[in-house]
Order: sequence, then C-alpha cells, then structure tokens
Amino acid sequence: MLKKIRITGFLMATAFMVLGFGLPKNLQNRVNKEVEKVFNTSVFTLKSVSVPNGVNASLPTKITSENFFAVKTDTGVLGYVFVENAPSKTATFDFLLVFDKDLSIVHSKVLIYREEYGGEIGSKRWLRQFNGKNGKDRVSHETNIDGISGATISVRSMTDAIDDILQTVGILQVKNIL
Repeated sequence: MLKKIRITGFLMATAFMVLGFGLPKNLQNRVNKEVEKVFNTSVFTLKSVSVPNGVNASLPTKITSENFFAVKTDTGVLGYVFVENAPSKTATFDFLLVFDKDLSIVHSKVLIYREEYGGEIGSKRWLRQFNGKNGKDRVSHETNIDGISGATISVRSMTDAIDDILQTVGILQVKNIL
C-alpha cells in the first residue's frame, strides 16, 4: 500500500512539474526551432535559471522558471534563452533572445505578434541591431536603435525590454549567478 502511494505521489509530482512549469506549448515549439537553428543541434535541454529571491527583487527584469533558460547538452552549456511578452499598441507580442555562453545576444526573434500594424519589428534586418549586445551595453530607441515608421510603440517596448534584460544579465554576471 505504501509503495502504491509513493508511486502515485511521484506520478502526480512529475505531472505537475511537466505541466505546471515552462513555456506554453505554442511558444515552446517556436523556441525549440530557433535554438536548433542557432546552435545547430536538435539534442539539447532548456533548464530554467534560478535566481535568489533577494537578488531577483532588485533586477530590472524578474527571472522566472518561464522566461530565462540555460541551453544544455551533454558537453555543457551552449548558451541561454530569454522569452518575454511585451506590450504593443492594443495587444502584446512574444519575443525571444538567444545568448551565447558568454551572454552576448546572437539571435533575436518576434515569436508571436498580435497586432495589425507594427509587425515590422520582426524583420531580421531590424533585429540584427541587438546582436553582439551584452550585459555591459545599453540599448535605446532614442540613441542607438533605429526606429520603424508605423511601429513606434512596438519598437520602444521591445527596445526597453531588451535593455532591461541586458542590465539584468550584467547584474547577474557581476554577482556570479550566471
């Protein structure tokens, strides 16, 4: 009887962990596709990055089990993935940043854009402006990131969100958490 209870408890805990954490399935598939493309491998795991609560409270971007992941293989960490939801004019959009193991952005992508206008922020040409940026860099739609006519709100929103995560990454590196 005790063995049966333990097995049931284990199965319930496993189901909760699988279903209760991580990205929604529609985003997970898109993230996996981008990670495979960037790192040229289909054999990897995404492991949530854990940040102590006291540190997390002071970060510009809060790190959760659903937004910042280490990309791991048998040989170690390949890089990191950050997934965020940012506001546009009347809705939100989901985007992805892929960092190399030194925490420089190597790829960015708008995963889901829910507006009729402003989708130009998903263009590869515009997104390449973020490549090479790291925790020591600042990005701003007013100084070093080009705007897009018709996508002003989305440009500002995404640029501000990326600046926040870059500051967060910088802080976590200084504190030796990453």
